Amino acid sequence: MPLTLPGPLLVAGAGKMGSALLRGLLTTGFDPSTIIVQDPAPPEAAAADLAAAGIRIVPSIATLEAPPSVILLAVKPQVMDEVFKALAPLAGADTLTLSIAAGRTLASFEAHLPPGAAVVRAMPNTPAAVGAGITVCCANRATTPTQRARAEALLSAVGEVAFIDEESQMNAVTALSGSGPAYVFHMIEALTAAGIAAGLAPDLAARLARATVAGSGRLVVETGEAAASLRHNVTSPGGTTAAALAILMAKPGLTELMTDAVLAAKRRGEELAG
Repeated sequence: MPLTLPGPLLVAGAGKMGSALLRGLLTTGFDPSTIIVQDPAPPEAAAADLAAAGIRIVPSIATLEAPPSVILLAVKPQVMDEVFKALAPLAGADTLTLSIAAGRTLASFEAHLPPGAAVVRAMPNTPAAVGAGITVCCANRATTPTQRARAEALLSAVGEVAFIDEESQMNAVTALSGSGPAYVFHMIEALTAAGIAAGLAPDLAARLARATVAGSGRLVVETGEAAASLRHNVTSPGGTTAAALAILMAKPGLTELMTDAVLAAKRRGEELAG
């Protein structure tokens, strides 16, 4: 059954992530007439798609007929304070503020809202653009179970959703799943380069690398098996895969390298947060 809200869904930002979420919501049957998008300069293609779907896009909002049920913030972190300061007065007592902007804390939104206002901070990742993302959320203490469920329902339109209790873990989340797609894309680049080094034509090497990574990800998700189990299944003792894994699993190997990479991203997130 499609999600319904007692008041409007107010969305700030029609960029890639905001548009992806709205497209996902529409596929679930969400009523487009209840959505208002504020964006002074939306991407032309996104604006056309949203308008065709019946979603209203406006450059600014001074008043609303009813307080929004959810204010979804999907603008760049560097303009967040300016944008949210203007939108915060539109929030009612039961409005949920839901942010998908990287690096902005719960407190940074609470500073613009009355005491007791509900805020959820979320970290999606780029596969949300094709409905295959994962979003991790952290709610403040004022968020009710109903509002938490609304946040989960909205974000589920573009993939899986998980909640954490400690906001301090968001830097680790960002380092793993937020930045993680870039690591996977680089793995595809590395596999392609390796295939070329092994004598394959560049276009075939790229095709094999892409399909192998995409198919392996799908296999681990759809079977529900542990990655280690699937690795064992494809590795014959003394075979070609075992020869390659002897390199990747040496000490230090891929696990240590990936751990160093994720910890570096986590430290940088902590530095940026001050």
